[in-house]
Amino acid sequence: MDNAIYASLTRQSGLMREMRVVANNIANASTPGYRREGVIFAEHLASLDRSGDTLSMAHARGRLLDLGQGGLTQTNNRFDLAIEGEGFFLVQTPEGNRLTRAGAFTPSGEGELMNADGHRLLDEGEAPIIVPAGASAVAVAPDGTLSANGVPFGRIGIFNAPEGTTPTRQGGTLFAFEGAPEPVEQASIRQGFLEDSNVDPIFEITRMIEVQRAYELGASFLDREDQRIRGALAAMTR
Repeated sequence: MDNAIYASLTRQSGLMREMRVVANNIANASTPGYRREGVIFAEHLASLDRSGDTLSMAHARGRLLDLGQGGLTQTNNRFDLAIEGEGFFLVQTPEGNRLTRAGAFTPSGEGELMNADGHRLLDEGEAPIIVPAGASAVAVAPDGTLSANGVPFGRIGIFNAPEGTTPTRQGGTLFAFEGAPEPVEQASIRQGFLEDSNVDPIFEITRMIEVQRAYELGASFLDREDQRIRGALAAMTR
């Protein structure tokens, strides 16, 4: 395959991947606790001849997770929780424990705090949190300590992925990690608040336009290259 076409196709593939990431960010701009993603591009250079000419090829190497703080929205619901600072809530799923910044929880019939998908919220010892039966007033202190009618009964765990690793999105607002999660001591929890998505819709829409234009430019180049090759083959076969 011609070097120019091969390089262009690689670039087009990366731009298409970035377009999907940007579209997903826009779709989740209003999802509480959502963390935006970006695409990391790497450039590979290969020498073509002794004169010093090189072939440059862009490759979408991976995704970058933006862990920046989102805004806080007050809901006044006693089991809506938002983290200020670093860290994640830890929830129990059928696939294993997962990290999340989405803090909307509800007690189950047995008193276990669960999110909308039925995943249990875990405490600092990675055990499910159970609200005592008959508790009429449940308060959450900034350090995560839970109390019912003024009596402490647990502490919400705030964790990070192990040092040197990066959490990977499993879907929606859940993140998988390797190894044992590390406790975060300096985080602060706000009761009656939810953290907004950290997606900037204006930035994402602007980026989508830029990526679309770059993709269209690449497609136009490939069309011209195709016409050039067809013309050359036709001339050679006359």
